[in-house]
Amino acid sequence: MSDSGKSWICLVCGYIHHGEAPPESCPVCGAPASDFELQQPAPAPTTAPVITRWRCLVCGHEHKGNAPPDACPVCGVPAEEFEAAEEVAASQPSTSTETRKIVILGGGIAGVSAAEGARQTSPEAEIVLISGEKHLPYYRLNLTRRLAGEIGDDALPIHPESWYAENRIELLRGQEVTELRTESREIVFQDGNTLSYDRLILTCGAHPFIPPVPGAEKKGVFSIRTIEDVQALEESLSPGSPCVCIGGGILGLETAGALAKRGISVTLLENYGYLLPRQLNREASALLSEEVKRMGIQICSQAAAAKIIGNEQVEAVVLEDGTELPAAAVCITTGIRANSHLARRAGLAVRTGIVVNNHLQSSCPDIHAAGDCAEHGGRVYGLWEPARYQGNIAGMNAAGVATDFGGIAPMTTLKVLGLKMFSLGTINPEDGSYVEISAKENGSYRCYLFRDNRLAGAILVGDTSLATAAARTLSEGKDCSAAGIPPTVESFECFLRGDSMA
Repeated sequence: MSDSGKSWICLVCGYIHHGEAPPESCPVCGAPASDFELQQPAPAPTTAPVITRWRCLVCGHEHKGNAPPDACPVCGVPAEEFEAAEEVAASQPSTSTETRKIVILGGGIAGVSAAEGARQTSPEAEIVLISGEKHLPYYRLNLTRRLAGEIGDDALPIHPESWYAENRIELLRGQEVTELRTESREIVFQDGNTLSYDRLILTCGAHPFIPPVPGAEKKGVFSIRTIEDVQALEESLSPGSPCVCIGGGILGLETAGALAKRGISVTLLENYGYLLPRQLNREASALLSEEVKRMGIQICSQAAAAKIIGNEQVEAVVLEDGTELPAAAVCITTGIRANSHLARRAGLAVRTGIVVNNHLQSSCPDIHAAGDCAEHGGRVYGLWEPARYQGNIAGMNAAGVATDFGGIAPMTTLKVLGLKMFSLGTINPEDGSYVEISAKENGSYRCYLFRDNRLAGAILVGDTSLATAAARTLSEGKDCSAAGIPPTVESFECFLRGDSMA
């Protein structure tokens, strides 16, 4: 690490680089130098990126090659949904002479990324990855595609089994850890056996939040978190069967859409006045609702389940207004909660998640945390891509190279039920100090919010081609006066593209 007082933050993954200039490419996500923002005044770099890697704008999957793949192997979007990313520079090798034993607890994307980051940083480290599931670590975000029948079980694993052996990563599957002993640096398995570590990375993930609805314990009530959850849900339903999905967030929408594709009669309960209120305003959500209804999904807005009825097996969901919805199954997707119980019992600082600093280090110096169980800067991201970035950075730190995570801008790129969406910054104006412009045409919607002639937020539905330019304009705090005061959608989009508005 340079002694320079200057630092640069990667706008894609939050990695912080210390030095006179940004790196040619981010060692975590591969973003080029142009995607780094100076933390204090200094000349910007002009190194042109060499395109040898491609990043999916929807799920963050990275593809190596001279061109993007025909379709993303993770989320299935076409080649045009990939952006160019510069070749990843090799991580700074560890200067420590000690050979560390790094134990990673959790086999999700954060855990696998931690193993990748640790191995890339330290060829000598002993790495053990522990998963509570019997399967190879897999893409959890692909479970709804598996439920829809778009892919099979063989498409879920992140890496083949041979990859772990080739990278000298010991993978322990189906192992439950019941205790962390911080003083002796060891973990305890359910059978009483112990495993020592020099550095421990907690990537324990999260569990579904099940609201206290009477009857939620009945047979036929499901959540979607594991392969077994998907298998059990599909075995309980047949074409034409009624299913009630409680929760209109991203996972609830994807689950409802997957079931509808299988011919299931789906009713979706949304407690708010419209779908995805954290990502969209009412106008944008209306376009999404149209797509949902076209799939044959019935939407009940501002509807809450009062109870789930039936003997041992689910028979119906009763709403607070007394409406009774027949159901052969109920799927609850009302959010997640961090798996922080082991850390809490071990005495680590825990709030919403396991509290970590910029090195993703917990209150115990030998233990890091990343992904859905980690709380950084007061925030638990709960999203796949930040979990991947945090895991990689935690692995680098555990391997002996001090690496900062500076947080990621509140930006969401989605493809929900085939509809592309992007949201950034402020979605709904807080007061009269904002200027809002919008346009709706040909099934697309664009909305931009400004404050003091600077972009404060954006929503794009359908056509998201200007998402990256909008994100950079907001993060850099550019003065948008050149687009007009006030701007129009057309003049501002010319400004984003760098076109002449003469």
